[in-house]
Amino acid sequence: MTDIVRVADEYYVRASSALADDRTRVLKYGDTFAVFNRYGDVEAFGPSQFGLFHAETRHLSRFAMRINHQQPQLLGSTIREDNAFLSVDLTNLDSPVSGDDALPRGTVHLFRLQFLRDASLYQHVRLLNYGLQRARISVSMQFAADFADIFEVRGTKRLRHGTLQPEQVEESAVILSYQGLDHVLRRTRVEFSPTPKSLTAHEAQFDFTLEPQQESSLFATVTCQRSTGSHSSVSFPSVSFPAAFRNLEEPVHPTGLAECHISTSSENFDQWLKRSSADLQMLIEGNPEAGYPYAGVPWFNTVFGRDGIITALECLWVAPEIAKGVLKYLAETQATQEIPEQDAEPGKIVHEMRRGEMAVTKEVPFARYYGSVDSTPLFVLLAGEYFQRTGDLSFLKGIWSNIKRALKWIDTYGDPDGDGFVEYQQRSEKGLVQQGWKDSNDSIFHADGRMAEPPIALCEVQGYVYAAKLSSARIARALGEVDLAEGLNQDAEALRQKFEIAFWCPQIEMYALALDGMKNQCRVRSSNAGHALFCKIASDERARLLARALTNETMFSGWGIRTIGSSEARYNPMSYHNGSVWPHDNGLIGMGFSLYGMQDHASRILSGLYETSRYVELRRLPELFCGFHKRLESSGPTLYPVACAPQAWAAGSAYLLLRASLGLTVQAQHPQIRFEQPSLPVEIDELRIENLRVGESSADIVVLRSSGKVHAEIVRQDRGVEVFKPS
Repeated sequence: MTDIVRVADEYYVRASSALADDRTRVLKYGDTFAVFNRYGDVEAFGPSQFGLFHAETRHLSRFAMRINHQQPQLLGSTIREDNAFLSVDLTNLDSPVSGDDALPRGTVHLFRLQFLRDASLYQHVRLLNYGLQRARISVSMQFAADFADIFEVRGTKRLRHGTLQPEQVEESAVILSYQGLDHVLRRTRVEFSPTPKSLTAHEAQFDFTLEPQQESSLFATVTCQRSTGSHSSVSFPSVSFPAAFRNLEEPVHPTGLAECHISTSSENFDQWLKRSSADLQMLIEGNPEAGYPYAGVPWFNTVFGRDGIITALECLWVAPEIAKGVLKYLAETQATQEIPEQDAEPGKIVHEMRRGEMAVTKEVPFARYYGSVDSTPLFVLLAGEYFQRTGDLSFLKGIWSNIKRALKWIDTYGDPDGDGFVEYQQRSEKGLVQQGWKDSNDSIFHADGRMAEPPIALCEVQGYVYAAKLSSARIARALGEVDLAEGLNQDAEALRQKFEIAFWCPQIEMYALALDGMKNQCRVRSSNAGHALFCKIASDERARLLARALTNETMFSGWGIRTIGSSEARYNPMSYHNGSVWPHDNGLIGMGFSLYGMQDHASRILSGLYETSRYVELRRLPELFCGFHKRLESSGPTLYPVACAPQAWAAGSAYLLLRASLGLTVQAQHPQIRFEQPSLPVEIDELRIENLRVGESSADIVVLRSSGKVHAEIVRQDRGVEVFKPS
């Protein structure tokens, strides 16, 4: 999805930074997130994603609890369904000593609860003695902060670092500090209650004596802070654990996902939808950019233009508020001038925003980076789709100048040779070589495996431009700019005709992955071609051929459609972009199938990803997984070792594929909810949609399978909205 990449270069996320079988526990609130192991610990195992991170810096690299100098025995560990907190059940091991202080295994129960709020980690450990005798137990909390930048944690090497400051040890708190090369002083304050028996710069010791059935508690608060001041001038906010815990129930930024209730005849399917909704909420909640979904944890807990747009498109039918937040922020950060080192050009939409030390010091170019060729047409496309879904012309008037500047970028900077195709070439020396959604260095190549030479015109980008011009034409017409609307429609049709000639490959019954700098086709079977269906740039005849190619066994693994076919020269099911399966990619392709009346194909993809969710922890779809073919005896898909989970556009894929399977469109200009040839995956016989809103009205619908056929029935409908369900 993003800046992971450069083969053998500093931006590649190295596999040493995580393991596929690390059953991690993730919490996030705003620009603070934490990655724990199942014990609720942050442990230092060399290069590792574990830690407490704030504003892209690791403020805790170790936070581990020991009971009687041993790691306790794990009983259970889970994240609450709404991602609010991590709860862990633990017990003591057999005591290493004999005599009166000997403590048999399983005597003391420890309940550990942790959550994040406002740049702080809160922890409560409750100890309860279930033995018949008095229990003496020691608890130690070991902690450290390396203040590593997120890019450094990912594996990027640094030549210089800032300076770790002397630790400050108080009666019940420790302050760890780091003066960065960006002149920002970062602090981590670790405070305990009750006051520890002993406290050093890296460990707090507590002794508890518990009578039978007696309980006691230990609290810790870890606060992250950034400033340009001195140690002595800074105070840390103080919020008690109970007060912070009560704040978990306070209203959060509304996404709209909770307003429309979706349920099915399958409890497992419902759990997947609930996890997807909770993950999307978590990736939005508390962000400084109000309403904007961060891309994913741990590597991309920040704004990405492409990711935010696609996530908004996936959820648009059920939660258009997400699209509004995305459009607003991207309009505000649209480039206004040429800055080659940022790949910025007037009218271009941002690719990535970073504010960590390495970004500020320009060790990496991503502080505000514009190196994506597709974010700009996708921005325009989203605006048009938002208009169709909501009819919110007053909001779109406010960003209409931004939309027109984006259209101008498409026609000028996006197409410097004037051949009608939008293309890219790296300008920033430290920027991305490949600038589509498959942005790893080895992702765009010819059939014989040779890398494509720039400038490169990607297949899917032409589709995005086509859809963007048609969708913006609808806005232009609504605003009274009829001539502009006509011109945009004509441009779109001219592009469609050129696209069919230049990109179709009869040999592979697909559109080419790309055109290289010499306008030669990259004749590679790829999922990129499926995005042409999502944008409806493909002719009906070629759409059928393309669908057949995308669903044969070289492309469809059984779990989902691979990024490239298994017969291609660079196919590797364990690669990032050359044979893996990405849920969002499958969602867009599934929606494309539906737009051409192939809802059964969309349901097949939905079934594959639903089944994937049953094998992954917490039913949370990861950013991607390996593209190995599904085996009958399979215990599930093979995980990709450094995939983000949660990931916004992976979570959103469930909603887009549901829409695709149902043949569902929702539009506000002529308030209507429409079903065309609805289909349900084999796992579901009934699906209910309650309070699906269109403007001020709403409706409840049930979709049923009976006698082998699927049909929609109206349960409730307000005046002012039509539910159309052709028989």
